[in-house]
Amino acid sequence: MSLDVMVVVLFAAILHAGWNALVRASSYKFLDAVLIVAGAGVWMAFLLPVVPRPAVESWPYLAASVMIHVAYFTLVAFSYRSGELSFVYPLMRGAAPALTAVAGALFINDSLSPGGWAGVLLVSCGVLVLVGDAWRSGTFRASAALFALANAGVIVLYTLVDGQGARLSGHALSYTGWMFLLTAPLLLAIAAAGQGRVVFERIRLGWRRGLLGGACTLASYGLALWAMTRAPIALVAALRETSVVFAAIMAAAFLKEPITRLRYASIVTVCAGAVAMKVF
Repeated sequence: MSLDVMVVVLFAAILHAGWNALVRASSYKFLDAVLIVAGAGVWMAFLLPVVPRPAVESWPYLAASVMIHVAYFTLVAFSYRSGELSFVYPLMRGAAPALTAVAGALFINDSLSPGGWAGVLLVSCGVLVLVGDAWRSGTFRASAALFALANAGVIVLYTLVDGQGARLSGHALSYTGWMFLLTAPLLLAIAAAGQGRVVFERIRLGWRRGLLGGACTLASYGLALWAMTRAPIALVAALRETSVVFAAIMAAAFLKEPITRLRYASIVTVCAGAVAMKVF
């Protein structure tokens, strides 16, 4: 992997951690998660004239992806209502590849190499230490852990659906952009049905946050896709897992979350395990 591609992937990882930090820092977590999706949809609307339409064969996968991502962004918001960024993010992102590996071995006989299983073990140990540290420090919240783990399962699901859908679409960035474009109005309708005028007031006050977060999430995925055309996919995916480390740094620097050495160690362990599963 060349230096320029490596820098781009690391920047994509920072952007992904960044929009999660925006949701965690918000007092209106679900509404701001909705605004971020809407912001990504707005940016995609500007790109429509220059990107091709996804192939018809990918449309069923695109429809499924929209429904899955409604659940994903909702669970992101619910996880951060009571959970810290330095706890929820590595739990959510780190558990996903481990769940994928175990599910593949159990249901489709897709067994990992010894190095891959070592990665699963590292992730599992890191998650256990992370939970133990939160319990010891009094910051553990069962609801946050359950929502994060549930979302790890959702991440596995959309990874499988979007992996196939993007291949069939003929243009992965267009497929992703249309996913945001279609998810945004559905999430806005759900939010408006539940909170009415509050939603429109939040749009008026928080539209800048929505555009910033939307740019982060859309650019993060777009840059990762670009990198995968310039370097081996496994290496790009592995390097992108450094986002859990960047999330911890943001949690400490900007959100002022107290992070112990043990928690840092657990986050690095989760990151190392996720990287090992992608590389080996």
